[in-house]
Amino acid sequence: MGDTVEVNSDDVSVEPEAHTGAGETVGSDVSPSPKPNDAPRTLHGRAPLVTSYDAIDKTNVADALNEVLPAFGVNVADIEYLWGYYKGRQPILLREKPVRPEINNRIVENHAQEIVAFKLGYQLAEPLQYTCRKADGEGYDEHSKDVNELNTLMYAEDKEAGDRDLFEWMLVAGTACRMVLARAGEDEDGCAPFELFALDPRKSGVARKTGYRDDVAFGFIVGTRPRTCETFYTVYTDKFMYEVENGRVVASCAHTYGSCPIVEYKLNNARMGVFEPVLPLLDAIDKAESDRINGIEQTVQCLMKFINVDISKEDFKEIMEVGGIKLESREGRPGDVDILRNDLDQTQTQITKDDMYQAVLNICGMPNRSTGSASADTGAAVLLRDGWTLAESHAKSYELQMKRSERDALRVVLSICRQSASCDIDLRIRDIELKFNRRNYENILTKAQTFTTLMQSKMLDPEVVFQVSGLFTDPEAAWTATQKWLDEKASEAPALPGQNTTDDNGNIGPQAGQPELGGDGAASAEEA
Repeated sequence: MGDTVEVNSDDVSVEPEAHTGAGETVGSDVSPSPKPNDAPRTLHGRAPLVTSYDAIDKTNVADALNEVLPAFGVNVADIEYLWGYYKGRQPILLREKPVRPEINNRIVENHAQEIVAFKLGYQLAEPLQYTCRKADGEGYDEHSKDVNELNTLMYAEDKEAGDRDLFEWMLVAGTACRMVLARAGEDEDGCAPFELFALDPRKSGVARKTGYRDDVAFGFIVGTRPRTCETFYTVYTDKFMYEVENGRVVASCAHTYGSCPIVEYKLNNARMGVFEPVLPLLDAIDKAESDRINGIEQTVQCLMKFINVDISKEDFKEIMEVGGIKLESREGRPGDVDILRNDLDQTQTQITKDDMYQAVLNICGMPNRSTGSASADTGAAVLLRDGWTLAESHAKSYELQMKRSERDALRVVLSICRQSASCDIDLRIRDIELKFNRRNYENILTKAQTFTTLMQSKMLDPEVVFQVSGLFTDPEAAWTATQKWLDEKASEAPALPGQNTTDDNGNIGPQAGQPELGGDGAASAEEA
C-alpha cells in the first residue's frame, strides 16, 4: 500500500495485536467476566465517546485519548456486567436468606440468553448480501459483476461468521466495533486483499468530534504487552496510526485507507443492549422461581409444633427415626403435636410470573408462546397476535442502524480494493444496496399471487412489479435475468403456422398486403 513508517522506539511494533483470522472476535475472553456477587443494577445505555479536538495528530493524540478514557472505563464496567448476565452470572446466585438459610435455592432462568439467541437467529438467519443499486440503467451490468465479486470476497473472508459475532456484541452491549485492514503479504490462497475483524467492545472504541456532524475523530484498540503486562493503545485516524503508551506516542505510521478503519456499530442511539431495559424484570423472575422452589422444599421440610409436650433433643431424634410419638395428656392440659404449614399459592405465583414474562416479551419485541386461537384468524392476524409483527418492526430498526455502519466499513473495503493489484473492483457506495434476506420465503404464496395479479393488470412497469412484490431478494438481478431469458426464448422459438410474417414491401400478415380472415380487417373489407 506504500505506507510510510516512523518508529520512535526500537522495541515497539507498529502493528496492532495479532489477529489470527478474518471475521474473528479479537480479545473476547481477555477481560474477566463479572462475578455473581455484583448487586442488581439498572443500566441506561453506553456513554458516547466525545473529544474536543477537531484535528488529531501526533502532538495531541495522547491527550485526546485520555479525554475519552474515563467514559470508556464506565462503558467497559457496564459491558462486563451485561456480558456476565448474558452468560448466566446473575445477582440471584448470591442471594442471602436470613430465615431458614439452609433452604435457599438460587434458580437462574436465563431469559437474557433466550432474547439474544432469538434476535441473533431472526436477524441473521441468512447472510447480509450486497446487491447492485440500479440508477437509470447506466452501467448496471458492469456494476453487477463487481458486486458479485465483492460478495465472493466477503464469502472468502467468512464475513457471515464475523457478522454473527459482531451482532451478538451489539445485542448484549448495545455497541460493537469492526476493523478493516489491508492483508499483509502476497495473496496466495485467492483470499480478499482485506481482512475483517469483529472487535471486543471492552477492548475497542470509536471517539467522535463535538458538533452536529458527529464525525469520527479516531478509533482505538486496547492491548497488553505479553512480557511487561503494560497497557498500550493502538489509535487510528483517517490518515495515521499511532501507538500510545504511558501517555506518549511510541510509534506512528501513515495509512492510505482514506478513513478510520475501526467502525462503530450501534444497536440504537442510546447504545442500549436488547435485554438491558428489562433487567429488573429478569431479576424478579429469578427471585420468584427461586422462592417457588423454596416454598416446595419448606413444605416438605416443615417444622413440628409441640403443645404441652416436654421433649428433649434426644427424644426428637428418636421420633425422626421411628416416625411416631406417644403422648400423655393431662387434665386441663391436653398434649398435641402438629406440623407448621403455610403453602405458597402456586397458582397466583404463576400468574405473577407469567405477567412479568409477558412484559419482557413486549418490551424486547419477542413473539410469545400463546396457544390461544380463533377460527377467524388469518395469517396476518396470527402474526400480529403472537408478536411476530412487533419482532419484525424491531428487526427493521436494527437493519437501519447496521446499514449505516456497514457503509462506513465498505468505504474502507472499497479503498483497499482500488489500491490492490489483484482486485479490479470499481464501485462506489451509491452503487451498492444492502439486503437482509430475513423471512424472504414466508408468505411466498401471497407474494406470488400479488406478483401474478400485478403482471396481468398491465398497469405497472414489470420492473416495478419485481420490486414491490417482495418475491425476490435482489429484484434488479431477477429482472435482468428474466429479460435475458425472455430474449433467448424469443430467438429460439420457431415460427408457428399463421404467425405474422413480413414481405419485401414491409407488409405484415399471413398473406402480405391482404387482411386476415375473420379479423377486423376482413370485416372492414366486407363493409367496403
